[in-house]
Amino acid sequence: MIIELESIFNTEGLKQSFDYELDLSSIQVSGFSPLQKPVKVSGCIENKAGIVSLTGNAQLIYEAPCDRCATEVSKEYNYPLEHTLVVTLESGENDAFLEVPNMRLNLDELVEEDVNLALPSKYLCDEDCKGLCMKCGKNLNNGQCDCKKDVDPRLAALLDLLDEEESN
Repeated sequence: MIIELESIFNTEGLKQSFDYELDLSSIQVSGFSPLQKPVKVSGCIENKAGIVSLTGNAQLIYEAPCDRCATEVSKEYNYPLEHTLVVTLESGENDAFLEVPNMRLNLDELVEEDVNLALPSKYLCDEDCKGLCMKCGKNLNNGQCDCKKDVDPRLAALLDLLDEEESN
């Protein structure tokens, strides 16, 4: 969505709202496309006292396997969109301002960049996810597996003593 900003920059108090859905299914995270449903984007661009600002929200559903146990999980996220827009920057690059020299803003590119930066780097089904057994692959969130623990051979005799104790 391209937004023409000339009238907003030139008219104090002018406001333009936006509310639409954006397809970001092309975004790849760890080999998956977690954004299969459209992202709902809403907000407004407003000139307050000569300062043009964009405020809004990107609402999305992130669907991907858990990084520890590989269970398919779906979570809803809301990411705020906040930018101060300027026509030119006097001092080169400045992360506090978004330069729009031709007074045209490609909102799709901006939202895609903001969402990409905000996506979780580690995606878990639960903060306490126990993951998978390294030997048999059982999901440890569903209970312990029957695998024997690896024991240092120097301590194997102690393990035998514990096994004898349990059988008595």
